[in-house]
Formats: sequence, C-alpha cells, structure tokens
Amino acid sequence: MSPATRRHPALDFYARGVFPMADSPTAPEVFLVEPEFRGVFPLDRLQLPRRLQRTLRQDTFEVRINSDFEAVLAACADPARPGAWINPALLGMYRSLHAEGAAHSVEAWRGGRLVGGLFGVSLRGAFFGESMFSFETDASKVALAHLAAQLIRGGYRLLDAQFITDHLASLGAEEIPRDVYLERLAVALEVEGRLTGAAPLSGAAVLQVINQAS
Repeated sequence: MSPATRRHPALDFYARGVFPMADSPTAPEVFLVEPEFRGVFPLDRLQLPRRLQRTLRQDTFEVRINSDFEAVLAACADPARPGAWINPALLGMYRSLHAEGAAHSVEAWRGGRLVGGLFGVSLRGAFFGESMFSFETDASKVALAHLAAQLIRGGYRLLDAQFITDHLASLGAEEIPRDVYLERLAVALEVEGRLTGAAPLSGAAVLQVINQAS
C-alpha cells in the first residue's frame, strides 16, 4: 500500500462502529467503546431549537474550520473540565489524524478570540464528533449547527454524537440502537464526504441548508 492510500489505523476502529476513550486525562490506557445505544444527529431532519436559530441569524460569532485545531483540542482536553477524559495517548492520536486530514475543528470566534468549538474525526461520509467546549453562551452550539450544514453540503450521511445527553438531545440528537447505527454507518462509508476547504456560511445560510435537507 502506497503512502498516498495508507490511512491512520485508528480509522479502522471508527469504521467498525467503535471509538477510543480513556477514563481520565491521567489514565495510562485507552480502551474501545461500542455502546448498545448511540447518539446521532439526523442530517436529513435536524430540528434546531428556536433560540439557537435566532442566535445563528444574528451572526454573533465568526465560524472557522481548522484555523486552530490545536487550541480547540487543548480546550476540550482541559483536565479541569468536569468529566474530562482525553489523555496524552488520545491527544497524540487526534493530532496525527488532523495532520493526515482526518480530524477537523469547527471554531467560534468573537473579537479575535476563540470562544467555543468542537472537533471530530471524518471517515468517508461519516463524521464522529468527539468533544465540544464553550467560553461564551451558545458558541459551541453555533459551531455544531455550522458543522451540520457543512456536512450536508459536503455529502455526508452520518453525524455521530457517540453518547446521548440531555444537552445534545435539546440540539436535535437522537438515540438509536447499535444495529441501526451500524446500518447507517455502512451507508455513510459508501460515499465520500468533503469538509476540508469548505467555504464559510452565514447563520442564515446554515439554517437554509439544514431546512432544505429536511
């Protein structure tokens, strides 16, 4: 296999429907997780809360893709965060994936300062959300909405949220059983999505893309 076609070995985990995690930022080991139920954002019928729609229309934040992946990763991996889980081994893995074009950040900026965002792993037509953070109200939510719109525009079929939470459910995520998830993953892996180099969207354009997909 040539260097041009070789892919990071971690992507094989995602292709099988499992993902790596650690118990804490100081844990020495990484383990694989395959939840019985999986959180996903349905890109073909995503319903954003009205309050978030209003925030998007106001274009309060400048949203960028991959302009400072390292800063997003550092914010998400901050060991002082409640429930922090990203350890050094995972940090190295995400950095390698980003260097190979398989991990991406979506960032919310205001006044020249990074105030929120998220990052995840991309494999063909599937995007696996890993973590998000926010220093200002709604910053990470706006980044998530922009991600969803860019995935729709790029031909993606699956936005994986891993575990469902009340917060993610309020943003349109749903919980599906493992067998249904694997079916959706298989469909997503049959297509080639494109996120790198995506042109920025206004908040109104984000809503238009999401609504037209529904």
